[in-house]
Amino acid sequence: MTAPLTLAGALAQLPEEERAILSLHYLRSMSVGEIATLLGVPEKSVAAVMASGKARITSLLGLA
Repeated sequence: MTAPLTLAGALAQLPEEERAILSLHYLRSMSVGEIATLLGVPEKSVAAVMASGKARITSLLGLA
């Protein structure tokens, strides 16, 4: 039997873009607008990546 996946373990399994954006938002407390400016992408793109990343984390942790 394997140990349950931790949040850090789930983050490590995300694609780099999702991991980076979620980390900037939740660990660095950056807004969607700040992240978009930093990365030079539209806010809608950041929001979409955040949504897919949160859904993937929820699934990896077995919360969905």
